[in-house]
Amino acid sequence: MSEITIAITQMSCTGDTKENTAKAEDLVRQAADEGADLVLLPELFETPYFCIDQDPKHFGRAHIADNNPLIPRFQKLAAELNVVLPVSYFERAGNARFNSVNMIDADGSIAGRYRKSHIPQNPGYEEKYYFSPGDTGFQALQTRIGRVGCGICWDQWFPETARAMALKGAEILLFPTAIGSEPSDPETDSAAHWRRVMQGHAGANFMPLAASNRVGTETSDDRSITFYGTSFIADHTGAIIVDMDRTEEGVATASFDLDAIRSYRDDWGVFRDRRPDLYGAIGSLDAS
Repeated sequence: MSEITIAITQMSCTGDTKENTAKAEDLVRQAADEGADLVLLPELFETPYFCIDQDPKHFGRAHIADNNPLIPRFQKLAAELNVVLPVSYFERAGNARFNSVNMIDADGSIAGRYRKSHIPQNPGYEEKYYFSPGDTGFQALQTRIGRVGCGICWDQWFPETARAMALKGAEILLFPTAIGSEPSDPETDSAAHWRRVMQGHAGANFMPLAASNRVGTETSDDRSITFYGTSFIADHTGAIIVDMDRTEEGVATASFDLDAIRSYRDDWGVFRDRRPDLYGAIGSLDAS
């Protein structure tokens, strides 16, 4: 299909997983009522952001993908509403654990699974304690509305993420997110920078991009993070065409003609004129 509508969502999350899941479902239903063909929920929306600190009790939150009740619930919802629905969750696979997304197609089938590639480690964002680096590689997954590329939060700061998904045929870029204040430096506010980096991905790859973040303040024993929302959808030139504020919960939508965007992208020739033979420096950490 060419004419599609994307929905972003914002929500606060509590320690009550049933409440979080019900709220997420309500947002998906609201987005579908507003005509959405794809609905993007925030990162790890089922739980509080447990990575604020290092606590082994949180390992028990992980589920084997095939035994995670969250997945069939949202498969059923996607099929009922005829929407594409990326679902973020804490995955256990043997003795490994991943920060993962299942891309649920509009008929309820699983189009594919992506495991977060870039894992941050900063005060308040202790993700290396919980997650192994993803082993799926970047993907462009075929869905009813087209080929979709989905990174997860920290992935969004790396231009290689977006470009790899675009090279694999993605027509839409998605980034479910959990980001906010920095416990080690309360004066830091990265919200505008966060947006600009992803706007660059949209503009450089000539395709729409959507990012959905949390809102609200979450606290552990000695730290708290205030998630700054500001979820948005950018068009294929990088311009933000719909966004949300720092505190609101809800849904926002934007519509695109993917055929027209594809024609525009082809006309500019940025993929035709690439020089992979000159890009070897990015294949190592020190450009060796």
